[in-house]
Amino acid sequence: MGDVKTRRSSSARRVEPRRHALTRNIATTLAVVVIPLLALMAFVLLWALPRRDSLVGNFVNVDVLGRVPLALGGIGLVWLLGVIAAHRLTRVPAYVSRGKRAFSQAFTAFMCLVVALPLAVTGWYTWVFRDGILSRAKDEPSATTPTFQPEANDPWAGRDRVTLMLLGGDGGVGREGIRTDTVIVVSIDVHTGKAVTFSLPRNLRNVPFPQDSPLSKIYPTGFNNGGDAGESMLNAIYRNVPALHPGVVGKTDNEGADALKLGVSAALGLDVDYYVLVNLYGFREIVDAMGGITVNINRPIPINGDTDRRIPPTGWLKPGPNQHLDGYHALWYARGRWGLTDYDRMERQRCAINAIVDEASPGNLLWRFGKLAKAAKKMMRTDIPRKLLPALAELAVKMKGQRIKNVLFQHTDKFDPNDPDYAYVWRKVQRALAKSSTTPLPSPSGSPSPSGTPTTKPRKNDPCAYNLITKVPSNPY
Repeated sequence: MGDVKTRRSSSARRVEPRRHALTRNIATTLAVVVIPLLALMAFVLLWALPRRDSLVGNFVNVDVLGRVPLALGGIGLVWLLGVIAAHRLTRVPAYVSRGKRAFSQAFTAFMCLVVALPLAVTGWYTWVFRDGILSRAKDEPSATTPTFQPEANDPWAGRDRVTLMLLGGDGGVGREGIRTDTVIVVSIDVHTGKAVTFSLPRNLRNVPFPQDSPLSKIYPTGFNNGGDAGESMLNAIYRNVPALHPGVVGKTDNEGADALKLGVSAALGLDVDYYVLVNLYGFREIVDAMGGITVNINRPIPINGDTDRRIPPTGWLKPGPNQHLDGYHALWYARGRWGLTDYDRMERQRCAINAIVDEASPGNLLWRFGKLAKAAKKMMRTDIPRKLLPALAELAVKMKGQRIKNVLFQHTDKFDPNDPDYAYVWRKVQRALAKSSTTPLPSPSGSPSPSGTPTTKPRKNDPCAYNLITKVPSNPY
């Protein structure tokens, strides 16, 4: 009788582990994964989010990004070893059914994947971003970049504004070199993030140069090469100055960009700090990488066609609201000019930029990050130094949600790009900047001071909204 009771008691003690061993194994393994995740979430909420501006800056710090993949690899290895150790310490006994032991092993493998996959993906994104997009920023010689040194508490070293020149380079068929048909200057108040953009027409003539620039001695009355008028316009500076006067701007890796920065600075009465050049054919790739853009098309837009060579369009973009365009059609939305004016094209280019910003949701950027990085690496060139990227990223955070003021210089009774009144341009620029500035605006180096105030009225109609114009562009011949 006693032997029977003993056998029953022993059996009960053996059943208990069978009943709870699998649960204990799963719970322990899950805890090793979940507890660090909860700690990470608490860290993000309590420490990281209040410091998101500086974290954004670190995200574009090349030195920091170079260490991130190694750090993630170390964290991932330790974490994986912890998961495996937890499994082994609480492993299901051999006498438990084979199916339950297999389930325990499969669950542990899944938890390892839960740990490893996010870290591996994050490391990959970091590496692609560092060696893809950030590789465009460099510290090669430039004759026109500011010489200030960022400080720990003030990355702008007492400066109140930073001004960027955005260029759309068109190196199309039949053209030697690049013509910068798109010139947009963005000036940002570093304290508030308020920004103003200035769009200059490609056919702007007699572009001046700062008085202390060697180009002002070569072109004392403004950029003019005589002969063909097309070789004396704003969009020809990038190509023609290096070709005609190599080395004149000083030590630099991009003479054309430096010459154009000097000309645009003097034309606007505002020092341009840095440039970003985007090849318009690379623009097609970036739009495709994003999955397309959505714009309102208010009138038929020509596809192909060359007014100068008397070549008609091969097709048209049809009008309509919320038109989703792939890269090819988005490029012609931004470039199409046959029978239309440069100013119409400038407006559409601004709308295309807005559409790209609208498509740049966090989810879309993450999903298409690899393609975007690859496209950006091929299409972009800049003289922004790497050390300034963190401060620019933090400034971009300040800009988010701010209303951007747009100033378009187009042909009016007060402004003619063929015979421009640059004093008028200066006054208009100063007035626009004064409304977005926290401090008085300085005059750019080597340039005279403007006088008077402009009397132009602000634009009321939004060219990016849908406002149908059914008229087909007329034959320009």
